[in-house]
Parts: sequence; C-alpha cells; structure tokens
Amino acid sequence: MALRHAVLAALLDEELSGYQLAKAFDLGVANFWHAQPQQLYAELARLEREGLVAGREIVQEARPNKRLFRVTDEGLAELERFATVAAKPSFIRDDLLVTVQAADHLDTAELIERLAERAEFAEGKAAQFEALLKGMRGERAEAEFLRYGERIGPYLTCRRGLDFERANRDWCREVIAVLRARSA
Repeated sequence: MALRHAVLAALLDEELSGYQLAKAFDLGVANFWHAQPQQLYAELARLEREGLVAGREIVQEARPNKRLFRVTDEGLAELERFATVAAKPSFIRDDLLVTVQAADHLDTAELIERLAERAEFAEGKAAQFEALLKGMRGERAEAEFLRYGERIGPYLTCRRGLDFERANRDWCREVIAVLRARSA
C-alpha cells in the first residue's frame, strides 16, 4: 500500500485540511499506516496534481487561509482499483524484538524496563482506541453498531488497532514475567 491510498481513504467522509488530515492520521489511521505531517502535505500536493483530490482555499480573517481537500471521482476509482489488488502480508519490524532476541546476553533489568515502557505505551494507545470506538458507536451496543452503523470501515480498523495494542501489552507483560522468573 502506498501512502496515497491511506490519504484517499481518510478523505472519503469529509473535506479536510492538511492539519485536520494529520490529526485524523494520528488518532485513527496511524494504527495501520504511520506518516509524518510533512509526508501528508507532500502527498496531498501530489494527489492534487494527479487529479485524485481537489483542493479549495478557505479565506479566514485573522488567521492564515487554509486549503480543504476532498476525494475526486478519479480518486475514488483509484481506491476501487487498489481494493482489487491482493493485499501483501504485513511484517513486524520492531527494535524491541531484536533486544528480546538477544535477551540471554543482555542486562535483564534494563530489558524489563524497556518492556514495561512498551506495555505502558500500548495500554495508553488501547485506551485511546477504546475511547474512539465508544465515540463512533455512541450509545449503541457494539453488536448493534456492527450490524447497522453508518461507517463501519473506520470502526473496524480502530478495532484492529485496539487488538494490536492489547496484544503488545499482554506480550510485554508475559515476557517480563518470564524474565523475572528466570532471574529468581
């Protein structure tokens, strides 16, 4: 997947400025596609040149003007084409896993500290995803939302992010327990 497809998908529901797009990425899309704000601005410019998004300028008083972007019919066609291509499997690239791989030759206390930091980070991200999911479904029970909700795609990708972070947290805690038991 290219960044372009993640940007197009993020713009499906509403017009967004580059700043709003960066916030949307940070809150939801980042669980499956990470991008720096400057990458997003550069991608928006490319997509606009290619006719896949259209931008319009909003004049603001006492603030700089801003540009809002929306997906064009050509952009939607590109997303539809992308959806027909077989998805490549994802791979884990994680510095912490390299460290755990070398656990038998490293300071256990230091490794436990890194794992505890990662578990705490994952717990915080999981809490963010839980809040996003609750906001998306409102007062509906999850089963009802999954059956009748208006926009199910963002909800499902957010659920994947939640599951991912919970799995990271649980794995870190398990490895910490193993390392502590071996040190005792």
